[in-house]
Amino acid sequence: MSPRHTHMPLTSRSRSFVTRTSRFTRFLAPVVLAVALAACDTTSSEGPEQSAPRARELVDLRSRILDYTADLTADGDYSAPDDDERERLAEGVGHLLDGDVAESARVLDPLGLAVTRLTDTDSGRRYDEIAATRPASDAATWGRLYLNADSALRWNVQVPHPVSDRDTEELGVRLLEGTPSGSLILAGAHRKAGRSGAADVAHREDSAFHTVVEELQKRGVPGLQLHGFTRNSERPYRAIVSGGAAQSAPAEATALADRLEADGLRVCRGWSDRCPLEGTANVQGRSAERRHAPFLHVELSSAARGDGRDADDTADALADTLATWARD
Repeated sequence: MSPRHTHMPLTSRSRSFVTRTSRFTRFLAPVVLAVALAACDTTSSEGPEQSAPRARELVDLRSRILDYTADLTADGDYSAPDDDERERLAEGVGHLLDGDVAESARVLDPLGLAVTRLTDTDSGRRYDEIAATRPASDAATWGRLYLNADSALRWNVQVPHPVSDRDTEELGVRLLEGTPSGSLILAGAHRKAGRSGAADVAHREDSAFHTVVEELQKRGVPGLQLHGFTRNSERPYRAIVSGGAAQSAPAEATALADRLEADGLRVCRGWSDRCPLEGTANVQGRSAERRHAPFLHVELSSAARGDGRDADDTADALADTLATWARD
């Protein structure tokens, strides 16, 4: 039998399976597979998005924050949250830090606060914001929280006296935008707003600012608190670095002071020198000491927190400190 005869039955049998149904099946199979793969891809991508806030905005992050602080004045209004409001705020912030955005939004809503996912038009980075829903409300004077939504939280920058300590709010934004894995906690009133120092949140435990900081400290997140001072003969420094209430300082504090001095800035070290403005009465520093959470209290002269070379060197040194925390 010739080879042709050998293959003829096989060829004939194979042709007998090429029916209208088989053609449809062959056409349909890739389509079904593509749909199945698309479904799998959709399912796998839903995880992170399910934890994202429903409210989303495309914004210039720097302008959004600085427009908010620009309206803060010494004669402005301030209303501290009561005990129940602080308890609810702590719960809502805790849910956000733990990744439960939906529950965070539900808990915060009765306070007049919302959780919004922001995408910065300049960098493309995403941030979750807790802020008041109405500009003229009491909640608007409590401040704001910004969390980097693209990476795990490793540090926080605290600005308790925006505008009052001029340019600390701008420095806070610069550090948030320039260093990954962080958050920014911003007071919502001028230090002299309200009555009897009620808005001086660095020395008040009954504030939203302190409540938010405590939630971060409970989770061991290191904090860097920014302040400003006027340089004079009694304060001849560019920077005063301390651990706040702590009598000792972490290695990061020494490294920060060394870096600033290497850049030509005169530094007073609160753990080894007798410095003014060491922040020993700072309530966030005291809370950090009780909770064994890393905390740095940094006072900066106007030249070290505004524009110019000293300010740039200071920002770079602070960013290095945050980057060290981010790597730990």
